Amino acid sequence: MTSTAVPTQASPKHAPPKQAPPTGARRRNWAPYALITGAVLVLVLGMGYPVGWQIVTSFQKYGALQQLGGKAPDFVWFDNYIAIAQNPTFWQVTFRSVLFCLVTAFVTVVVGVLMALLMTKVPAAFRFTLQIALLLAWAMPVIAAMTVWIWLFDRRKGVVNYLINLLPGVDIGNFNWIGTTPLLFFIVAAIIITWMSVPFVAFSAYAGLTQVSGEVLEAAQLDGAGAFQRFQHIMYPVLKPVIAIVLLLNLIWDLRVFAQITLLQDAGPKSTDYDLLGTYIYKTGVAGMDFGGGAAMSIFVLAITIALSWFYVRSLIKEETQ
Repeated sequence: MTSTAVPTQASPKHAPPKQAPPTGARRRNWAPYALITGAVLVLVLGMGYPVGWQIVTSFQKYGALQQLGGKAPDFVWFDNYIAIAQNPTFWQVTFRSVLFCLVTAFVTVVVGVLMALLMTKVPAAFRFTLQIALLLAWAMPVIAAMTVWIWLFDRRKGVVNYLINLLPGVDIGNFNWIGTTPLLFFIVAAIIITWMSVPFVAFSAYAGLTQVSGEVLEAAQLDGAGAFQRFQHIMYPVLKPVIAIVLLLNLIWDLRVFAQITLLQDAGPKSTDYDLLGTYIYKTGVAGMDFGGGAAMSIFVLAITIALSWFYVRSLIKEETQ
């Protein structure tokens, strides 16, 4: 009598593990791509043509005759770039602009963070009043704000000179804050731009500070940590991404500042010693009718902006890959 072997069924405990499907077979989630499609289209349509036109024009001789339609623009290729590379005034303005944007952006971020810290310490009524004041400063149109600031620093009827002359033993008379030296001119410009930019930084930093745990701060204070130590070890790690993005945005905005400098020059000197890149490019390209040279300078400013932004973008890429 032969016995037939009955195959034993493997228990689920010793069943072979299921293999994950190959990477290529996984279903791709298209939702994030669909959500950013609109923003990408707006950027391409809104910025693609102007940037493309700037690049093409930077390789052309495009002056008054071409603007009026009397002559077609001629391609001169890299002549405009060579001309600005050999222009010492352009490099002086570039150095001045980069230094100006670095100083104003740093001061703006420091003052904005201090204002955010102040909002976390004061009573609710005072905080509400401070926030309303910041919103009003932020919402004020540039032309209106510059009119007020030019009046404040006016040498004949300005409030600044009036208040300083009230000090005992001080008599500066009708001191010209805007037209005496380029240094004073840019100090006034930096004060105005910082005043306009601080509200954005303050509200952004305050939103970040609301994410800091109050229990952790209280425990650190009970352990003997001072105010600076609490900010350095507890608040700053939370604020670091916020500070990075607002610093980057202020660097870009302050490098391209135009309206404030133009209006200050209208109330004072119009020499190139008082120019930044925005006003210098305008005087060269529009007022000077050298659109090819102005376009080449604009592409150069775009390259500086990308260079200043690269460090932040690189850090973001590193954080995403970790």
